[in-house]
Amino acid sequence: MKSGAGGPLPEEKRLLRIPIDFPALAEVSAAEALSSQGEESFMQSPFWARFKMKTGWKAYIVYPRSGGEYPGRELIVLARPLGLGFHFAYVPHGPRDDGFGEDAGARLESFGASIIDAIGRKLGGKILFLRFDLAWERTGDASANLLASIDGGKCRMRRGTAVQVPDTVILDIEKTEEAILGAMKPKWRYNIKLAEKKGVEVSEEGMEALDVFYSLYGETAKRDGIAIHPLSYYRTLFEMGENSRGFEGETIPKLSLWVARHEGRPIASIITLFFGKRATYLYGASSGEKRNLMPAYALQWRAIQAARAEGCVDYDFFGIPPDDSPDHPMAGLYLFKTGFGGRIAHRVGCVDYPASPLAYALFRTAESARLFWYKKIKKLLR
Repeated sequence: MKSGAGGPLPEEKRLLRIPIDFPALAEVSAAEALSSQGEESFMQSPFWARFKMKTGWKAYIVYPRSGGEYPGRELIVLARPLGLGFHFAYVPHGPRDDGFGEDAGARLESFGASIIDAIGRKLGGKILFLRFDLAWERTGDASANLLASIDGGKCRMRRGTAVQVPDTVILDIEKTEEAILGAMKPKWRYNIKLAEKKGVEVSEEGMEALDVFYSLYGETAKRDGIAIHPLSYYRTLFEMGENSRGFEGETIPKLSLWVARHEGRPIASIITLFFGKRATYLYGASSGEKRNLMPAYALQWRAIQAARAEGCVDYDFFGIPPDDSPDHPMAGLYLFKTGFGGRIAHRVGCVDYPASPLAYALFRTAESARLFWYKKIKKLLR
């Protein structure tokens, strides 16, 4: 990770800050809010907000206002148009669950209404709904109270369609390398050693290897039936990572592109992001050839070692199926990621605050039909 150089940001990189009259979040000082960045998801970083602005979103920072001064933790909110004068707003991995407690449903609903009101005035258009993508683990009290409130019809909030996969594996990497290896399934340790023995070489190659990554990613997408962004999306992400300087105290994530080669030929690649104390495995790609050399295991192990060296304390594998059902189309992904010995975390995921309930209901019907087409019908037609 790197910090900003301390100078002011150019006008085009500044995020609009909007105070809201709602004291739902715990009040902290500005210094505390900045120092807590390492505990937040990278999706709640100004860096990520500026990146999303490059890909068609508008981005805002909202914070609780008290007496006209800044007392609260910042929250990144994204927005984009839906058509017919409507917009929808999206809060990636936020807010944190502290400060919501027993009245989580009612408090989050009030928070959503305040955000819609504040951002709607800036957009000059009507916001149809606000989608919170909550990283709250389901074992927490706030999560249980929120979901009970939604399912019991005690608040206006609704369960939303997933944007980020809510289930993941988080590996504790504060332990020694020997302890991390010892907690893996035996076959995983064997595969890491096998890749090395067979001559698989892993290197950190950066943005220069994006074409290599994307070629492998295209193979992966075709093989697994998944959708991917255009190459320009990943190029923009790396360009911002290399060129960001931020303001004093801002944490800039470290992006790395790793390539596994055998006899000089690329056979697999991954992209990782280190932010604060957490490392995240963002994207993975592999060739259909030489999979028996286990390059995917070698890549993960090299990235885990690098994350430890950067001072990260955990490694987020960033998305698995909700359970180990062999019938799930991504059952292999569940098996692969859980084999490294991490803790399975089930998060709340997306919940929506509908500003216009009738229009929102129509939108959800259309959204469900679109998902059914892409996930069911279109796959069957391949």
